[in-house]
Amino acid sequence: MTTPPSGPAALAGAVALVTGAAQGIGRAIALALADVGADVAILDLQPAADTMMAIQTRGRRALSIVGSVADREVATAAVARVVKDFGRLDIVVNNAGISERMGLEDLDEKTLDRTFDVTLKGTVIVTQAAYPQLKRHGGAIVNVSSTSAMAGGTISMRADHESEGGRSGPAYAAAKAGVIAFTRWLAKDAGRYGIRVNAVAPGPVETAMTRGYDYSVTTQPIARMGYPEDVAQAVIYLASPMANWVTGQVLVVDGGVVMD
Repeated sequence: MTTPPSGPAALAGAVALVTGAAQGIGRAIALALADVGADVAILDLQPAADTMMAIQTRGRRALSIVGSVADREVATAAVARVVKDFGRLDIVVNNAGISERMGLEDLDEKTLDRTFDVTLKGTVIVTQAAYPQLKRHGGAIVNVSSTSAMAGGTISMRADHESEGGRSGPAYAAAKAGVIAFTRWLAKDAGRYGIRVNAVAPGPVETAMTRGYDYSVTTQPIARMGYPEDVAQAVIYLASPMANWVTGQVLVVDGGVVMD
């Protein structure tokens, strides 16, 4: 199986599963997918009623499934529910993740395990659950990594200057680097099924995760924080027919800080 020539970002009739889409970047991705015609299912620890409503106001079907991406039974049941309710699955966006800002010597096992479980293990488990469905007719997987994986952490300071901010932590950087490695491995396996596998690597984006921190963006080529929509539109490119000859790539979305 292969892919047709690249074309416009039309996804009418496609079904997408987006993890961690109750808020932030995941929500923006879900809405952007709906804007180009996709029906969207959400898997998140939190109910995603607001995101669902916004998808439905765009004339698309929406589904919210509450559960952890790191739980194999939850992931398997979520994919089964999507196929049962929507009839198919074409796109998977592994966005769910958590951050930490600890120093190496302060990093406790609970934080290490949780960061890896959600950010890396969850990406693998959800992909495993969805893979048999995607292999039937091809599709796209987009994994959300981070520039922390490429630059050894993103430096910030507390906006109130009352305490240090420091870099994003070692567990976060390592987990997001694992997402990139997994993306490249899977791309080599999935191409024969007409499945494209890519990643986006955002820099600092204005979400709850970065609130209260100053990233000194004035030194960047594009001197502003990212918006969730910046990442969402990059995901649309990789998930849609626009990128039918693109796989195994990491698209950096950070205002020009990392140029690799």
